[in-house]
Amino acid sequence: MKAPWKFLKYLPLAQRVLARGRLPVVLLAVARKRSAKGGLIKGLREDLSLLQALCVAWWRGEYRAISKPALVAVVAGLLYFLSPLDAIPDWIPGLGFVDDLAVLAWVMRKWADELQAFRTWKGRQPADVLAEIDRLPAPGEPMADDVGGARGV
Repeated sequence: MKAPWKFLKYLPLAQRVLARGRLPVVLLAVARKRSAKGGLIKGLREDLSLLQALCVAWWRGEYRAISKPALVAVVAGLLYFLSPLDAIPDWIPGLGFVDDLAVLAWVMRKWADELQAFRTWKGRQPADVLAEIDRLPAPGEPMADDVGGARGV
């Protein structure tokens, strides 16, 4: 399955975001854009919620059972969603989110097994862990250690 052509330039950017610990800033920006665009297609809203929850759980060390390529693709998909000047600029009424939807759908299909594993893991978590996943990290919040913080991995 071939990646959308404009999406590929976001992969190195996603790697830098992860390497520099900038994931919380991206997640906060996605949350702001998502809430500002109340009319987002339901499927897009659900996909964004799942991808954000995965990133938060990974950041906090609760869930680390995702491959590096899948995590980079998820972050790249979120960065693509944030970009107002992607293949179809977001300011074009009725069409602005079509390419965002296509990129996120590609990420969801390409990494379906890993995302389903995360859904399954999430479904088995107690309320306190789910509450932590729902709370976005603050921009300065440090990433959890790879060891020790993860549950059920």
